[in-house]
Order: sequence, then structure tokens, then C-alpha cells
Amino acid sequence: MSFRAGEELDAGTLGPYLAGHLPGAEGLPEIWQFGGGNANLTYLLRYPAGVEYVLRRPPHGPVAPTSHDMAREHRVLSVLYQAFPPAPRAYLYCDDPSVIGSPFFIMERRRGVVVRGFVPPEFGGGGDPVANRKLSEVLIDTLVEFQAVDPRRVGLETLGKPDGFLARQVRGWTERWERARTEDVAAATELAAWLADRLPASPAPTLIHNDWRLDNMAVAFDDPARCVAVYDWDMCTLGDPLADLGTLLSQWIEEGEDQPPVSPMPSREPGFMTRAEAARRYAERSGRDVSRLPWYYVFGMFKIAVIVQQIYVRYHRGQTQDARFGPMGEIAERLMVLAWRHAAALG
Repeated sequence: MSFRAGEELDAGTLGPYLAGHLPGAEGLPEIWQFGGGNANLTYLLRYPAGVEYVLRRPPHGPVAPTSHDMAREHRVLSVLYQAFPPAPRAYLYCDDPSVIGSPFFIMERRRGVVVRGFVPPEFGGGGDPVANRKLSEVLIDTLVEFQAVDPRRVGLETLGKPDGFLARQVRGWTERWERARTEDVAAATELAAWLADRLPASPAPTLIHNDWRLDNMAVAFDDPARCVAVYDWDMCTLGDPLADLGTLLSQWIEEGEDQPPVSPMPSREPGFMTRAEAARRYAERSGRDVSRLPWYYVFGMFKIAVIVQQIYVRYHRGQTQDARFGPMGEIAERLMVLAWRHAAALG
């Protein structure tokens, strides 16, 4: 078993609780913590019979209201797989803190390649422009496929309140920043006001993921163009579909740009689409107008800066010992300043 300090799970407590609730969940599972991810904690459970499941729980310590919502993620994943095959199926939700100390849910394990900061060797290690192009295209094509799901088909038509979505989002993310900030950042104040004053008119609402990016996706071992899983659904809701595209493109760093990579994509590799190419592909495949996309791009950067600050403040307060989070306060400030520069250039 392998865990980060302070993030252990006790198989002796968890095993008896899950026994009888899940097929093959008999005896005590071996437990490993997945190393990726910066917020919610994810673990692999392997039972003596060879059956495997994945457990998801929030991070330790206080969390921002409405974030790290395991009940929401379970609700979505318990039905979404029926209409959107890349969504792993969720089987069980537990809100009893006596079991592991927080709410959690259990879902199926999906096997595939998660691409983070670099293209792995099986896809050419960055030197294959065709494979790189496929990785960028699958991001857009899978997003369009997901947003085409009719929420009524899977019983998710009441998941959110689309009316006034963007205004609530800007207000909510601004409040999150205020709760998590450790330093005064003038750019954050200016940016929040700019976003609130320039809200675009939203297209027809769809289901949205709210954290769509490459390292929340797994592709097939033998085909970078085939998505086999999409993860991290705790912020899924009904809202403006362009918010997902803006979040994605705000992490789509191009050659020559000095943007701090938080969840880096290998978007500078030869063959990887540019942001403009990705926006055009999305527009063509979804039929949506992307003329106001610069606003969504800035909003995406703002959200990422807030998320990074929320991660950092837990480290700052000693609620996690994960040394990866030490530099994130500085990164959040740099992202805010960069986002404000983009906003100011738009006028």
C-alpha cells in the first residue's frame, strides 16, 4: 500500500463496510493512492478475487462550499455512462464520516493513458505530429460529444440552474478567491469586476463538466484519438457550454507564451492544434457561435487561478503536507496578473 502522508485509508474499516455492497468486494482490499490530481483524493481498491474499484473522496481540511461535491459526482456518474460511454460508472455513495472521515463514492476502474505534461513514448514522445494532432482533436471532439447529451435521457435535467449561470459563476468564483487568498492581489479585484461587467449572452444550456482538460481524460493504450474515460465530475452542472471550452483553452499554452503550466498539456508539440484551430473545430462540430470566446478564455484563466489558490491555502494552513503545493500561491498570483493583462487588452 502506498499513500501520501496524512492521506491514508484503513482497509480494516473500509473493507467490512463495502462487503456485500459491491460485486466481488469480499475480504480486505489492497489500497493504493493514485499520484495524479491536486484536489480530490483517488484510490485503487484491489480485492483478493482480483476485482478492482476506485474510491474518490474530498481533500482533507475545510473545502470551499459547493466544491469537491462527492454526492454530485456520484449522482452524475451513476447515470451518465448510459448516454456518454467515456464516463465511468459510479456504484455506491457513502455520507457517513465514521467510515473514512468524509463522504466518498465508489466507481469502476477504467484503464487507459492519462497524458499530462508530456506525450508518452507509446504515442511518439512528442515527436509524432500525427499522434499529437489526434490528442488535441480528441479533446475537442469528446467535449462536443458530451455536450450533445440530452440531460433528460439520463435524469440530469435538474442538475443545475442555467438561467443566470455566468453571473452566478463569476460571483461564486470571486467569493472563492476571497476566502482562499493569502495576499492582496490587485489584478484579481480588477479582473473580477471586468468579468462581471462584460457578461456575454449564453447559448442554449447543456451539461458541462466545468474542469475539461487533457489530464482529466484517458485515451486508449493503442490510439490517442480514442477517449476511454473522463474523470473529475464533481462540478458537473447545466450551464453555458462555452465555459468548458474557455477553461480548456486557457490551459492550451502555445509556443513562445510564458504562462505558468498548472495542469500542463503538451500543446507546444508539433502537430498539436493551436487554440484558434481548436476553437474552429469546436464551432464546426457543435454549430455554436464562438465570437465571444475571448471572454470565456479570460474567465477560464480566472477560475484556474482560484483553484490553484484554493489548493495552496490548504498547504499554507498545514491541512496537507504535499510538497507539490508549496509554489502554488505564487503561481496563482502570476495567473491572475496574466489573465488581467488579457482582459485589459480586450478593453
